[in-house]
Amino acid sequence: MTNDAFLADCRARLAFDLLSNTWNAVVLWALRDGPSRPVELRERIGGISSKVLTETLRRLQFNGLIDRHAHPETPARVEYELTPLGRTLLTPIDAVGAWAFEHGDEVMAAQETACAEERPASRSPRRLPGTGNALM
Repeated sequence: MTNDAFLADCRARLAFDLLSNTWNAVVLWALRDGPSRPVELRERIGGISSKVLTETLRRLQFNGLIDRHAHPETPARVEYELTPLGRTLLTPIDAVGAWAFEHGDEVMAAQETACAEERPASRSPRRLPGTGNALM
């Protein structure tokens, strides 16, 4: 085992893979205050479909970051909560969020500059692949 984060067998790469999925960190953060039902998570998060939430919850459970609790009631009630291991990711997620808050405007300005440089003044705006939406 190596400590080089860019090699395939490094454990740091595992952490980067866990946090690189858009919804993993968001769902973990949404569970920071305690157990929640899926409908509560969807309301709290916003912009996530039921299907994507279910996939994310399964992925996080598979990785030992959350627990699923099914309550034997009618109608059935399921809640998810962070495991102690999942709770350890809240500090890094908070740090990345703080970085984004501090430097997000700079990143967006760089993106706008790059898009403006790619588009000659005489051309129409570039279109996103598969859509009719202009990129810039």
